[in-house]
This record gives sequence, C-alpha cells and structure tokens, in this order.
Amino acid sequence: MFKKRILTAVSVLAIAGLGLAACSSGDTGNGGTDADGAVTLTFRTWDTNAQAAYEKSFEEFTKQNPDITVNVESIPWGDYFTKLRTDVAGNSAADLYWINASSYKAYAQAGSLVDINELYGADFEATQAEWAPGVVDQFTNDGTLYGIPQASDGGIALYYNAELLKAAGMTPEDISGLTWAPGGGDKDTLIKALQKLTVDKAGKTADDATFDAKSIQQYGYNAAQDLQAIYLPYIGSNGGTFQDGDKFTLTDPKTVEAYQYIVDLINEYHVAPSAADTNTNGDFSRDQFLQGNMATFQSGLYNLANVADSAKFDWGVTMLPEGPAGAVSVSNGVAVVGNADSKNAAATEKALKWLGTTEGNSPIGADGANLPGVLAAQQGYQDFWKTQDVDIQPFFKVLEDNDTIPAPVGANFGAASEAFGPIFSEMFLGQKPVPEALKQANEAANAVVE
Repeated sequence: MFKKRILTAVSVLAIAGLGLAACSSGDTGNGGTDADGAVTLTFRTWDTNAQAAYEKSFEEFTKQNPDITVNVESIPWGDYFTKLRTDVAGNSAADLYWINASSYKAYAQAGSLVDINELYGADFEATQAEWAPGVVDQFTNDGTLYGIPQASDGGIALYYNAELLKAAGMTPEDISGLTWAPGGGDKDTLIKALQKLTVDKAGKTADDATFDAKSIQQYGYNAAQDLQAIYLPYIGSNGGTFQDGDKFTLTDPKTVEAYQYIVDLINEYHVAPSAADTNTNGDFSRDQFLQGNMATFQSGLYNLANVADSAKFDWGVTMLPEGPAGAVSVSNGVAVVGNADSKNAAATEKALKWLGTTEGNSPIGADGANLPGVLAAQQGYQDFWKTQDVDIQPFFKVLEDNDTIPAPVGANFGAASEAFGPIFSEMFLGQKPVPEALKQANEAANAVVE
C-alpha cells in the first residue's frame, strides 16, 4: 500500500542521527529565582517542533506547580554540542536539556548529570518499566541511568516514490524484502532493482550498457556516509560490528564487506548520489527524494514528518533490504537530562519527573513528529499517523524480527568520529580503498578512546 501525498501541519524536521535541526530562540542559560521565591528554569532542545510541544507540556506543568516556570529554547543541531561543552564548562548550562546516547557519557562521568536512579529512589524500578527499554539501555552507564527517555526513533525502513516505481514497471511489492550480498551476485536483488530505478538524462537506466553515470537525473537509492540510516544497518545485516564497548571494530571482516558494498553502490553501480554531494551535505539525499529525483530513501521515523509535509507524489514505506544476517536496524533515542549543578535543584528534579510521565511526554508525539520515550505516550503518535492513513509498521517490524545493532557509545565518541571522518570521506569518494581506509579509521578512532 502506498500513501497519497499528505497535507498536514507537521513541522519540517531535519535529522542528524535523531538530531533534528532547529533554529535558536535565544539562550537564557541556567534559570533563577525571583524575590517572591518563584523559580524559572531553562529547558533546551535542538528541535523547533519539539520546542513548541515542550512549551505545551510545561504550560500544564506550571498550572500544577505555580511557583515554577520553564523557558524552552532551541539551539541548532550544528551548534548544539559545541555550545553544550562550553556551557557545562562555564557552569551556565540549561537546567534540563536534550542529549543523545553518543554524547551523554562524558557528562555523566564528570558528575554533571542528575542520577535518575537516585532521583526516584525506591520507585525507580517500577518507573523505568514505563519507559522505552531500548532508550533506557542507551542512557545507562555502569548500572546508573542518567536521562529520562523522551524520544525513540523506532527502526530504519525504506521510503519509496510510488510514481517512480510505476514508471520503472515496478510495484511496492517488488522492493519489499530486497536482499543484498557482499560482492553482489545471484543472491543480490537490491542492485538489480536499484539499477532499474536509476536513470540518466537520456532516459537510460543503470543496467543499460549505454547508461551515462555522469548525467544522472534520477537516483535509485541514498547510499551515503550516514551512520544511522545506512552503514550501521548494513554492518548489522552482514553480521559485522561497529564497536566492542567503546573500542571501534571497523576492521571486522564482515564490517569491511558491508562498507565495500555501500561504496560500490555509489562508485561502481552509480545507483546513489556521488559522495562529493553527500559527504558535506547530510540532507542532500533526503532533498533529492522529496524533490522526486530519488526512487527509494532509506531512513527512520525521524524523517516521516519531512516526507509527509513535503513530498508532492504518492509514497509509502516498506522494509529495508535484508543482508546475510537478515534485516537488521539500529534504534536510537533522545533523553532529557538534569543539570547536576542547577541553581534550582529541587525544581529541576520536579520538572525532570514531570517529563517522565505520560502527561509530560505526550505532547511531543501528538503531531506525529517524535515517537515519545514514555511507552503510554506513544499511542498518541500511533493515532496521529493512523489519521493520516500512513502505515508505520515497517519501522517497528524490523525491530521485532531481528536483533538490532547497537547505536554508538562512548564518552569520546564525538572526538573519535572527528578523527575518522576525513578518512571516511575519502573512502566514500572512492579515493582510498575500503580495507585500507577502515584500518586507518580504526586506528585513528581507537587512539582517541584508549
């Protein structure tokens, strides 16, 4: 089943591994207390759509707690973590703020975050059972939880342009359950399908001997340097690993095969945009899909609102391709953390607990933009997409059918990714052989975390 274009009021989101781009609404820093004893807290996110939802949530919170007001601000994703490091170092961080799984550990180990186990005390075990287990696991370090789940992005699935499929003589069923195999071959149905969906300016498809790879007007797929949507699922579906604890395992033979396959989709089969376009623009492939220039787009729930708001064609969602180990996805989440150095510790803790309730967390899923991290709050998200006649089950079925590959972890993951990033860019451009590049990247990354 495919979905006709949806006209909704859902705000456009832009993702960076569940990092939804936003515009700053100002920066008030750590909150304060006025002469009457009323407290003003600051909550920070990187998502403008979430900003509006949290304003609704905290409006109700203040009705129930008249002496506490919460100002909500958003900082653009590109600046968010740089500013966070500066603010924490200067003791001017927000009282509560969003954080992702690859960034929280350094702050937890430095004692900058509220201990959630301690916050709930004897009620902790019962309360955490009300939250998305995968997100709880991501923000637990040495048995201590440091964030309250706010958003979960389900699994990765395959968006498709039904009109481009039809033009290629294909149906949604033809791309459901596609398989890939290292090196291609008879067991690989993905390459063949993507070749039929990749078209040059003369109307030749990529499986035609006269196809011109230098003048592509329609791409079949979005193979790119995309950790969450592309290379973690490929690594997992080939039985490879990305990390072992904090240590990187990029030279795992199965991992090397997965990266080689992705790079070949770009540089050998030419069914995806050049890395010259995607290395420096994480939104390039998404924009090509939305503009009707890409037939399939592998991504997560975090782009569902984007597609619903912006696609001017019939579209749908199906299962992502299966590798030798099946269809394996990563699942990622966002948590809200409390600033352990807040000037208003009691109010901060009260607001944290509010965001761990169904009532406090529900607004971020009410318009279909974010899947709430509180389990009972997820129904509103599901109900929204039902009203839009969108089947979102592929994002969840992939998690039910197979094991997942873990999202990145480690206090120094950000620094490690900066170390291997330039090497990856050369690899995706085809300028450095995949095995050589991964050996260098592995050494560079592990030098940071060791």
